[in-house]
Amino acid sequence: MAKMTMVQAINLALLQEMERDPSVLVLGQDVGRNEGVFRVTAGLYQKFGAERVIDTPLAESGIVGTAIGMALAGLRPVAEMQFDGFAFLAMGQLEGNAARYRNRTQGQFTVPMVVRMPYGGGVRALEHHSESREQTFATVPGLKVVIPSGPRNARALLVAAIRDPDPVIFMEPKHSYRAFREEVPEVEEVLELGRAQVVRAGTQLTVVGWGAMMPPVLKAVDEVEQSRGVSVEVIDLLTISPLDARTIVASVKKTGRCVVVQEAPRSFGVSSEIVARINDEAFLSLEAPVGRVTHYDVITPYFQRELLYMPSAGRIRRALEATLDF
Repeated sequence: MAKMTMVQAINLALLQEMERDPSVLVLGQDVGRNEGVFRVTAGLYQKFGAERVIDTPLAESGIVGTAIGMALAGLRPVAEMQFDGFAFLAMGQLEGNAARYRNRTQGQFTVPMVVRMPYGGGVRALEHHSESREQTFATVPGLKVVIPSGPRNARALLVAAIRDPDPVIFMEPKHSYRAFREEVPEVEEVLELGRAQVVRAGTQLTVVGWGAMMPPVLKAVDEVEQSRGVSVEVIDLLTISPLDARTIVASVKKTGRCVVVQEAPRSFGVSSEIVARINDEAFLSLEAPVGRVTHYDVITPYFQRELLYMPSAGRIRRALEATLDF
Protein backbone atom coordinates (compact mmCIF):
# COMPACT_ATOMS: atom_id res chain seq x y z
CA MET A 1 0.00 0.00 0.00
CA ALA A 2 1.52 3.33 -1.06
CA LYS A 3 2.31 6.03 1.49
CA MET A 4 0.95 9.39 0.35
CA THR A 5 0.75 12.99 1.42
CA MET A 6 -2.68 14.59 1.65
CA VAL A 7 -2.03 16.40 -1.65
CA GLN A 8 -1.30 13.09 -3.38
CA ALA A 9 -4.33 11.40 -1.80
CA ILE A 10 -6.71 14.17 -2.91
CA ASN A 11 -5.21 14.02 -6.38
CA LEU A 12 -5.85 10.25 -6.42
CA ALA A 13 -9.49 10.80 -5.48
CA LEU A 14 -9.95 13.30 -8.30
CA LEU A 15 -8.17 11.05 -10.81
CA GLN A 16 -10.18 7.95 -9.96
CA GLU A 17 -13.53 9.74 -9.84
CA MET A 18 -12.86 11.37 -13.21
CA GLU A 19 -11.95 7.97 -14.66
CA ARG A 20 -15.07 6.38 -13.16
CA ASP A 21 -17.60 9.05 -14.06
CA PRO A 22 -17.29 11.21 -17.21
CA SER A 23 -19.58 13.84 -15.67
CA VAL A 24 -16.93 14.75 -13.06
CA LEU A 25 -14.78 17.75 -14.00
CA VAL A 26 -12.48 20.24 -12.30
CA LEU A 27 -12.46 24.02 -12.64
CA GLY A 28 -10.66 26.93 -11.02
CA GLN A 29 -7.84 29.39 -11.43
CA ASP A 30 -4.64 27.66 -12.61
CA VAL A 31 -5.96 24.13 -11.99
CA GLY A 32 -5.11 23.04 -15.55
CA ARG A 33 -1.74 23.78 -17.13
CA ASN A 34 -0.26 25.04 -13.83
CA GLU A 35 -1.76 22.12 -11.82
CA GLY A 36 -3.16 24.25 -8.98
CA VAL A 37 -1.46 26.52 -6.48
CA PHE A 38 -0.57 23.50 -4.28
CA ARG A 39 -0.31 21.06 -7.25
CA VAL A 40 -3.39 19.14 -6.08
CA THR A 41 -4.57 18.79 -9.70
CA ALA A 42 -1.19 17.63 -11.03
CA GLY A 43 -1.46 15.49 -14.16
CA LEU A 44 -5.22 15.87 -14.60
CA TYR A 45 -5.05 18.37 -17.48
CA GLN A 46 -2.65 16.12 -19.40
CA LYS A 47 -4.94 13.09 -18.90
CA PHE A 48 -8.40 14.58 -19.33
CA GLY A 49 -7.81 17.71 -21.40
CA ALA A 50 -9.13 21.25 -21.31
CA GLU A 51 -12.81 20.26 -21.49
CA ARG A 52 -12.68 18.52 -18.09
CA VAL A 53 -9.88 20.43 -16.34
CA ILE A 54 -10.86 24.02 -16.90
CA ASP A 55 -8.72 27.06 -16.18
CA THR A 56 -10.93 29.98 -15.20
CA PRO A 57 -10.42 33.69 -14.68
CA LEU A 58 -9.63 34.94 -11.17
CA ALA A 59 -13.31 35.39 -10.24
CA GLU A 60 -14.51 33.22 -7.35
CA SER A 61 -18.16 34.14 -7.78
CA GLY A 62 -17.93 33.26 -11.46
CA ILE A 63 -16.22 29.93 -10.70
CA VAL A 64 -18.92 28.86 -8.23
CA GLY A 65 -21.75 30.26 -10.35
CA THR A 66 -20.48 28.32 -13.36
CA ALA A 67 -20.20 25.16 -11.23
CA ILE A 68 -23.81 25.58 -10.08
CA GLY A 69 -24.98 25.81 -13.69
CA MET A 70 -22.93 22.74 -14.61
CA ALA A 71 -24.41 20.77 -11.72
CA LEU A 72 -27.96 21.73 -12.65
CA ALA A 73 -27.20 20.57 -16.19
CA GLY A 74 -26.19 17.10 -15.01
CA LEU A 75 -22.43 17.39 -14.45
CA ARG A 76 -20.51 16.91 -11.19
CA PRO A 77 -18.10 19.84 -11.00
CA VAL A 78 -15.30 20.14 -8.44
CA ALA A 79 -14.44 23.82 -8.11
CA GLU A 80 -11.20 24.96 -6.48
CA MET A 81 -10.78 28.16 -4.48
CA GLN A 82 -7.08 28.98 -4.18
CA PHE A 83 -7.55 29.88 -0.48
CA ASP A 84 -10.62 29.86 1.75
CA GLY A 85 -10.21 33.55 2.45
CA PHE A 86 -11.20 34.25 -1.15
CA ALA A 87 -14.27 32.01 -1.02
CA PHE A 88 -16.29 34.81 0.60
CA LEU A 89 -16.34 36.48 -2.81
CA ALA A 90 -18.51 33.54 -3.90
CA MET A 91 -20.75 33.58 -0.83
CA GLY A 92 -23.68 35.05 -2.73
CA GLN A 93 -23.68 32.10 -5.13
CA LEU A 94 -23.22 29.56 -2.33
CA GLU A 95 -25.85 30.94 0.02
CA GLY A 96 -28.27 32.36 -2.52
CA ASN A 97 -28.24 29.55 -5.08
CA ALA A 98 -26.23 26.38 -4.39
CA ALA A 99 -27.64 25.81 -0.92
CA ARG A 100 -31.22 26.61 -1.91
CA TYR A 101 -31.96 24.80 -5.19
CA ARG A 102 -33.23 21.58 -3.60
CA ASN A 103 -35.68 23.54 -1.44
CA ARG A 104 -36.47 26.12 -4.11
CA THR A 105 -37.52 23.47 -6.62
CA GLN A 106 -39.12 21.13 -4.07
CA GLY A 107 -36.50 18.49 -4.80
CA GLN A 108 -36.77 18.61 -8.60
CA PHE A 109 -33.21 19.94 -8.92
CA THR A 110 -30.17 19.48 -6.71
CA VAL A 111 -26.65 20.86 -7.00
CA PRO A 112 -24.15 17.98 -6.87
CA MET A 113 -20.94 20.00 -6.71
CA VAL A 114 -17.87 20.23 -4.49
CA VAL A 115 -16.05 23.44 -3.63
CA ARG A 116 -12.51 22.59 -2.49
CA MET A 117 -10.45 25.11 -0.59
CA PRO A 118 -7.20 25.01 1.42
CA TYR A 119 -7.64 26.65 4.80
CA GLY A 120 -5.83 27.36 8.06
CA GLY A 121 -2.46 28.57 9.27
CA GLY A 122 0.95 27.13 9.87
CA VAL A 123 2.60 27.74 6.49
CA ARG A 124 3.58 31.41 6.96
CA ALA A 125 1.21 32.66 4.25
CA LEU A 126 -0.09 36.15 3.54
CA GLU A 127 -3.25 37.92 4.68
CA HIS A 128 -6.49 36.16 3.61
CA HIS A 129 -4.53 32.88 3.24
CA SER A 130 -4.53 31.46 6.80
CA GLU A 131 -8.02 31.73 8.26
CA SER A 132 -10.09 28.87 9.66
CA ARG A 133 -13.68 29.95 8.99
CA GLU A 134 -15.52 26.65 8.77
CA GLN A 135 -18.24 27.99 11.03
CA THR A 136 -19.17 30.58 8.39
CA PHE A 137 -20.12 27.89 5.86
CA ALA A 138 -21.62 25.61 8.52
CA THR A 139 -24.25 28.24 9.37
CA VAL A 140 -25.76 27.97 5.86
CA PRO A 141 -28.54 25.34 5.69
CA GLY A 142 -28.19 23.26 2.56
CA LEU A 143 -24.38 23.15 2.57
CA LYS A 144 -22.37 20.23 3.92
CA VAL A 145 -18.96 21.14 5.35
CA VAL A 146 -16.24 18.47 5.41
CA ILE A 147 -12.70 18.69 6.86
CA PRO A 148 -10.32 15.74 6.55
CA SER A 149 -7.43 15.32 8.96
CA GLY A 150 -5.09 12.99 7.06
CA PRO A 151 -4.32 11.60 3.60
CA ARG A 152 -6.41 8.44 3.87
CA ASN A 153 -9.62 10.02 5.15
CA ALA A 154 -9.13 12.99 2.75
CA ARG A 155 -9.24 10.62 -0.23
CA ALA A 156 -12.28 8.69 1.09
CA LEU A 157 -14.22 11.82 2.07
CA LEU A 158 -13.60 13.59 -1.24
CA VAL A 159 -14.94 10.58 -3.12
CA ALA A 160 -18.08 10.73 -0.97
CA ALA A 161 -18.36 14.49 -1.49
CA ILE A 162 -18.15 14.17 -5.28
CA ARG A 163 -20.90 11.51 -5.27
CA ASP A 164 -23.15 13.47 -2.90
CA PRO A 165 -26.31 14.88 -4.51
CA ASP A 166 -25.97 18.23 -2.73
CA PRO A 167 -23.26 20.94 -2.50
CA VAL A 168 -20.28 20.13 -0.29
CA ILE A 169 -17.67 22.58 1.00
CA PHE A 170 -14.46 20.54 1.23
CA MET A 171 -11.93 22.37 3.42
CA GLU A 172 -8.36 21.05 3.23
CA PRO A 173 -5.97 21.85 6.12
CA LYS A 174 -2.98 23.04 4.15
CA HIS A 175 -0.71 22.71 7.19
CA SER A 176 -1.27 18.96 6.74
CA TYR A 177 -0.87 18.93 2.95
CA ARG A 178 2.69 17.60 3.05
CA ALA A 179 3.36 17.37 6.81
CA PHE A 180 3.10 13.57 7.00
CA ARG A 181 2.28 10.51 4.95
CA GLU A 182 -0.20 7.67 5.45
CA GLU A 183 -0.87 4.41 3.68
CA VAL A 184 -3.63 4.95 1.11
CA PRO A 185 -5.01 1.90 -0.69
CA GLU A 186 -5.24 1.89 -4.46
CA VAL A 187 -8.71 0.33 -4.28
CA GLU A 188 -11.69 2.59 -3.68
CA GLU A 189 -12.54 3.79 -0.17
CA VAL A 190 -15.58 5.92 0.67
CA LEU A 191 -16.36 7.43 4.07
CA GLU A 192 -19.90 8.44 4.97
CA LEU A 193 -20.37 12.19 5.29
CA GLY A 194 -21.82 13.37 8.59
CA ARG A 195 -20.08 10.69 10.67
CA ALA A 196 -17.30 11.40 13.17
CA GLN A 197 -14.67 8.77 13.95
CA VAL A 198 -13.54 7.61 17.37
CA VAL A 199 -9.83 7.34 16.58
CA ARG A 200 -8.87 6.29 20.10
CA ALA A 201 -11.17 4.73 22.71
CA GLY A 202 -11.04 5.91 26.35
CA THR A 203 -13.07 6.12 29.54
CA GLN A 204 -12.06 9.23 31.54
CA LEU A 205 -11.97 12.19 29.14
CA THR A 206 -13.27 12.96 25.63
CA VAL A 207 -11.29 15.18 23.24
CA VAL A 208 -12.91 16.43 20.03
CA GLY A 209 -10.85 17.89 17.20
CA TRP A 210 -10.72 18.12 13.42
CA GLY A 211 -8.45 19.05 10.53
CA ALA A 212 -4.94 20.26 11.32
CA MET A 213 -5.66 20.11 15.06
CA MET A 214 -5.58 16.30 15.13
CA PRO A 215 -1.76 15.85 15.23
CA PRO A 216 -1.29 18.21 18.24
CA VAL A 217 -4.39 16.67 19.89
CA LEU A 218 -2.93 13.16 19.64
CA LYS A 219 0.48 14.38 20.85
CA ALA A 220 -1.09 16.05 23.90
CA VAL A 221 -3.23 12.99 24.65
CA ASP A 222 -0.15 10.74 24.48
CA GLU A 223 1.66 12.98 26.97
CA VAL A 224 -1.25 13.13 29.43
CA GLU A 225 -1.94 9.41 29.26
CA GLN A 226 1.72 8.61 29.90
CA SER A 227 2.19 11.13 32.73
CA ARG A 228 -1.12 10.48 34.50
CA GLY A 229 -2.08 6.96 33.54
CA VAL A 230 -5.53 8.09 32.40
CA SER A 231 -7.68 6.84 29.51
CA VAL A 232 -8.67 9.44 26.91
CA GLU A 233 -11.14 9.03 24.04
CA VAL A 234 -10.35 11.04 20.88
CA ILE A 235 -12.99 11.96 18.28
CA ASP A 236 -12.08 13.26 14.82
CA LEU A 237 -15.12 15.23 13.67
CA LEU A 238 -14.42 14.94 9.87
CA THR A 239 -17.77 16.55 8.96
CA ILE A 240 -18.58 19.92 10.52
CA SER A 241 -22.11 20.10 9.11
CA PRO A 242 -24.17 18.06 9.61
CA LEU A 243 -22.63 17.65 13.06
CA ASP A 244 -22.40 14.10 14.40
CA ALA A 245 -23.61 15.08 17.87
CA ARG A 246 -24.68 11.52 18.63
CA THR A 247 -21.08 10.23 18.70
CA ILE A 248 -19.92 13.16 20.87
CA VAL A 249 -22.79 12.88 23.34
CA ALA A 250 -22.38 9.10 23.68
CA SER A 251 -18.69 9.57 24.46
CA VAL A 252 -19.27 12.35 27.00
CA LYS A 253 -21.97 10.31 28.77
CA LYS A 254 -19.30 7.63 29.17
CA THR A 255 -16.32 9.81 30.22
CA GLY A 256 -18.04 12.74 32.00
CA ARG A 257 -15.42 15.22 30.79
CA CYS A 258 -14.73 16.86 27.43
CA VAL A 259 -12.29 19.27 25.76
CA VAL A 260 -12.91 20.65 22.25
CA VAL A 261 -9.99 21.86 20.14
CA GLN A 262 -10.44 24.13 17.13
CA GLU A 263 -8.10 26.26 15.04
CA ALA A 264 -10.80 28.87 14.46
CA PRO A 265 -11.37 31.89 16.74
CA ARG A 266 -13.01 31.15 20.08
CA SER A 267 -16.28 33.06 19.73
CA PHE A 268 -19.29 31.90 17.69
CA GLY A 269 -17.50 28.80 16.42
CA VAL A 270 -18.02 25.06 16.04
CA SER A 271 -16.71 24.42 19.55
CA SER A 272 -19.48 26.64 20.92
CA GLU A 273 -22.07 24.53 19.10
CA ILE A 274 -20.55 21.32 20.45
CA VAL A 275 -20.68 22.68 24.02
CA ALA A 276 -24.35 23.59 23.48
CA ARG A 277 -25.18 20.10 22.21
CA ILE A 278 -23.44 18.52 25.21
CA ASN A 279 -25.38 20.80 27.56
CA ASP A 280 -28.61 19.85 25.77
CA GLU A 281 -28.11 16.10 25.85
CA ALA A 282 -25.42 15.13 28.39
CA PHE A 283 -25.42 17.88 31.01
CA LEU A 284 -26.19 15.58 33.94
CA SER A 285 -23.27 13.33 32.97
CA LEU A 286 -20.69 16.13 33.22
CA GLU A 287 -18.16 16.05 36.05
CA ALA A 288 -16.39 19.24 34.85
CA PRO A 289 -17.16 22.19 32.56
CA VAL A 290 -16.44 21.46 28.90
CA GLY A 291 -13.00 22.88 28.09
CA ARG A 292 -12.08 24.62 24.86
CA VAL A 293 -8.74 25.29 23.19
CA THR A 294 -9.04 27.72 20.30
CA HIS A 295 -7.19 30.50 18.66
CA TYR A 296 -7.81 34.00 19.81
CA ASP A 297 -10.50 36.38 18.59
CA VAL A 298 -8.09 38.34 16.39
CA ILE A 299 -7.11 38.49 12.74
CA THR A 300 -4.54 35.79 11.95
CA PRO A 301 -1.09 37.28 12.67
CA TYR A 302 1.69 37.33 10.10
CA PHE A 303 4.66 35.00 9.90
CA GLN A 304 6.66 34.85 13.16
CA ARG A 305 3.61 35.27 15.42
CA GLU A 306 1.47 32.78 13.54
CA LEU A 307 2.45 29.77 15.65
CA LEU A 308 1.70 31.68 18.85
CA TYR A 309 -1.86 32.01 17.65
CA MET A 310 -2.52 28.39 16.71
CA PRO A 311 -3.42 25.87 19.44
CA SER A 312 -0.29 23.89 20.28
CA ALA A 313 0.13 20.49 21.91
CA GLY A 314 1.26 22.31 25.07
CA ARG A 315 -1.90 24.43 25.28
CA ILE A 316 -4.03 21.37 24.61
CA ARG A 317 -2.21 19.33 27.28
CA ARG A 318 -2.77 22.05 29.89
CA ALA A 319 -6.51 22.14 29.04
CA LEU A 320 -6.76 18.36 29.37
CA GLU A 321 -5.04 18.47 32.77
CA ALA A 322 -7.27 21.32 34.00
CA THR A 323 -10.40 19.40 32.99
CA LEU A 324 -9.16 16.23 34.67
CA ASP A 325 -8.27 18.17 37.85
CA PHE A 326 -11.56 20.05 38.14
